[in-house]
Amino acid sequence: MYDYDLVVVGSANADLVIDVERRPAAGETVLGGDLAVHPGGKGANQAVAAARLGARTALLARVGEDGHGRLLLDSLRAAGVDTVGVLEGGAPTGVALITVDPSGDNSIVVSPGANGRLAPKDVRASAALLHASRAVSAQLEIPLETVVEVVRNLAPGSRFVLNPSPPRSLPPEVLAACDPLIVNEHEARVILGADRTGGDPEDWARLLLAEGPRSVVVTLGADGALVCDGSGAARVPSVAVDAVDTTGAGDAFTAALAWKLGTGAELPEAAAYAARVGAAAVTKRGAQESYPTASEVEAL
Repeated sequence: MYDYDLVVVGSANADLVIDVERRPAAGETVLGGDLAVHPGGKGANQAVAAARLGARTALLARVGEDGHGRLLLDSLRAAGVDTVGVLEGGAPTGVALITVDPSGDNSIVVSPGANGRLAPKDVRASAALLHASRAVSAQLEIPLETVVEVVRNLAPGSRFVLNPSPPRSLPPEVLAACDPLIVNEHEARVILGADRTGGDPEDWARLLLAEGPRSVVVTLGADGALVCDGSGAARVPSVAVDAVDTTGAGDAFTAALAWKLGTGAELPEAAAYAARVGAAAVTKRGAQESYPTASEVEAL
């Protein structure tokens, strides 16, 4: 019997968000709306999204001993996330500077802070936490060597889900563990190289699958998603909603997908559910504040 449905290993940031009429060009200053501070970071976002859906969730992360760290811990606990794996100290809490335009699109710059101090030794010390879950998810807002250590400490039979964001080249050891590797178009281009992503998303997915993952999911925004494994590729339709803010929607998608896969769902079924969760998330402002409950997803 597993103690958790999902353990997330990743970042925890304070999101500093400003609405703008348009994003500035190089050397340009634009005026924006009032500053809003929200709990965020891809790891914390995924943990909160899964917990809001009803998954028994824990997070392995690092925050600073500061006000932003307390904000994150409070948000995680309020959502029902087990924070036994959230370490404190070593650097200030990570911060994401986010601008959001009227269409809901965003641009983000991240100062990793304490996230950059989540080290392989922390993963080894928390191996029991990883072994207590049927599924483990990670992202790349923490050091790559830490993600490698996560792969090396997975329990036999557990499922590893990776969203390589921000994207970078991945070692074969990590790629081989991904089931699935979840990428958007930009991430696919970085991993494959721009010269190999000129065709259809189906082509990208097959090329990515050939790099070693057991399965691949390509997210396509309003066009839904594409899932691909050894049995072939299939499209997952999107859900039509009025987007208000896309911040954190990809994290909600990843969390829902990882949780559903851990329960034994097939990849297309899990991706279809995750698409509904991601769609619900863009209808509200913020990241964690926008994540739906299971009943809200069913009502969408």
